[in-house]
Amino acid sequence: MIEARGLSKVFGTAWALRELDLVVAQGELVALLGANGAGKTTTINLFLGFLQPSSGVALVNGQDVHKAPLASKRELAYIPEQVALYPMLTGLENLEFFTALAGHTDYTKAQLGEFLERAGLAPAAIERRAGTYSKGMRQKVGIAAAMAKRATTFLLDEPLSGLDPKAANEFSTTLRNLKHEGAAILMATHDIFRAKEVASRIGMMKAGRLVDQIDSASLGHAELEAVYLEHMRDDAATVTARAS
Repeated sequence: MIEARGLSKVFGTAWALRELDLVVAQGELVALLGANGAGKTTTINLFLGFLQPSSGVALVNGQDVHKAPLASKRELAYIPEQVALYPMLTGLENLEFFTALAGHTDYTKAQLGEFLERAGLAPAAIERRAGTYSKGMRQKVGIAAAMAKRATTFLLDEPLSGLDPKAANEFSTTLRNLKHEGAAILMATHDIFRAKEVASRIGMMKAGRLVDQIDSASLGHAELEAVYLEHMRDDAATVTARAS
């Protein structure tokens, strides 16, 4: 489970995140939507322990991220916008290396290959050097590494950015499978369409605040976009008023 209780982050006098209360239970995927600077990446970084909260607490599976950094990361996986792999190693060799770093040295090559296939990597690509991989293929290796780590919670920061429609669809299918297997997933994204397709709930963020939470099944794509644009219109109106 992923939980924020009054979570805030201030840089100088600027609030990057203000009093966030949020729970992502096992079997849920919550997508955070918002403009650049809305607080999405700050939220992810606080849960990763990359930033220290100014107030409040970030919990991963009941562990305070700040007070118990190692314990909170034991079942946590992070998929960034760009998954970095060793280009001269194959997908399988990269996965073998990353799982060993996570303390799992008991997998056979066949088992590691199964993780890559479950993540959606084509069997023919498993033994290819990662330097030949597309972004979508690298993302799949990242998902496979999370599976091999036996992660139960996932933090994703713009994982769909730059993916072509086919790769985005395949990645979305993998996310739905992880959700159905009981993972708790928090994803920051700009992709309203994919958020609607994969998320259990969608959180709208603006100026460091979570201003709305919507059950993704309760609205169609056009209605969801209209709600999002209404929040963004409020921002534009505020800027115009300050400038006049």
